[in-house]
Amino acid sequence: MTPQEERNQKLAERMIKNLNRRNMEAFYCPTGEEAVKKVSELIADGSTVTWGGSMTVRDLGIPDVLRERGTLEVLDRDLADDRAEIEQIYLRAFTADVYLTSANAISEDGVIVNVDGNGNRVAAITWGPKKVIFIIGLNKVAQTVEAALARARGTASPINAQRFDIKTPCQIDGMCHNCNSPESVCSYVHFLRNSRNKGRHVVVLVGEDLGY
Repeated sequence: MTPQEERNQKLAERMIKNLNRRNMEAFYCPTGEEAVKKVSELIADGSTVTWGGSMTVRDLGIPDVLRERGTLEVLDRDLADDRAEIEQIYLRAFTADVYLTSANAISEDGVIVNVDGNGNRVAAITWGPKKVIFIIGLNKVAQTVEAALARARGTASPINAQRFDIKTPCQIDGMCHNCNSPESVCSYVHFLRNSRNKGRHVVVLVGEDLGY
């Protein structure tokens, strides 16, 4: 292994212990390809599956892999015909067997941090789907919860504002202004520090830079 790979392995092993302590199941996959296989293994045939607005899920090609299995009901809002159908998928997510997402950041001791504009993603993480699977690149690891929040708001949010062409101060100059813009992508700030129901939250850490 390279020095980077050795560091990633050791970091992931320590984080898995911390996540287990928080009642979450966790795995480490050195590559995105291995992560896709692991995620597919974690989803039983016959499951209803959907996901939030995760670039990690999309960039890894997970939607195509799940559809190609032919044994799952896949709810993909990217294929919706109109806003009304998207809203229905948002609502159906709460009764899904599996909800896939990433994270804006995660602390080394296992607290997962997300910010959200609409709130549908953090709502589903909190309650509803039977299982929530996070796919998180190690580029999103921060030393502390405070640093994780800073990453979520100072790094991920301005990029997402650019991605969605949302008219916020961070879209203009790439910096968080702690704004109260009506279009704020930080309307909802979410910390997952413990999983109330053992096995509901599963984390797949990946030794690659993924998402924002």
